[in-house]
Amino acid sequence: MFSLRQSLADLQTMSINREVFDEIADSWYRLRHWSRFTEELEAMAIRWRQGRLLNVGCAHGPDFLPFKENFELWGVDFSVQMLKLAQKYAAKFDFEVNLAVTDALCLPYPDNTFDWAIAVATYHHIRGDKQRQKAFWELRRVLKPGGEAFVTVWNRWQPGFWLKGKEVNVPWKSGGRILYRYYYLFSYLELYKLLTQAGFRVLSMFPEKSHRFPLRFFSQNICALIKK
Repeated sequence: MFSLRQSLADLQTMSINREVFDEIADSWYRLRHWSRFTEELEAMAIRWRQGRLLNVGCAHGPDFLPFKENFELWGVDFSVQMLKLAQKYAAKFDFEVNLAVTDALCLPYPDNTFDWAIAVATYHHIRGDKQRQKAFWELRRVLKPGGEAFVTVWNRWQPGFWLKGKEVNVPWKSGGRILYRYYYLFSYLELYKLLTQAGFRVLSMFPEKSHRFPLRFFSQNICALIKK
């Protein structure tokens, strides 16, 4: 009974998050117009060079920019409004992208479809241990053997969340209202375990480039480069 109630709660959280991101999409497009991980993504574009790339949780599309020249671009997001803005963003910056409305737990592609993948600030919006694990299994499923992915999540031990636990609701102001987005905060060790349990080889884990504090464990974000 507990697991059923928990699953229903997880689904409800996903539905609420979807509604929130639909509502904040316009303001998100304006205020998050550029990727916060441009340096990291440019490094991935140089490393990977070319191929078919999937962006899981692509939002309005700024993380596509470093890959627009030599890659075949695909993106998924559970927010219809975000994907409408992704089309607008692609037209603005003159690149083609194939977009689909779905969530990270059920990617609508056959096994071994993509050479590479990115998932920037996506998996920390998924509630439930089983759901997060399923999402990582899905990512591995659609990657080709030897394919790599770059993933970022929020860090449990960033200073602003030391006293708030692993699950938090983070506010966003939009149209005079305050809306809340669900976040699950990972530790480096927990993310490593989930990725390896999903069958990935973790090539490296590191803080975002903008993190200046000597200890990586206090970074806002955890970045991971993984391989199938």
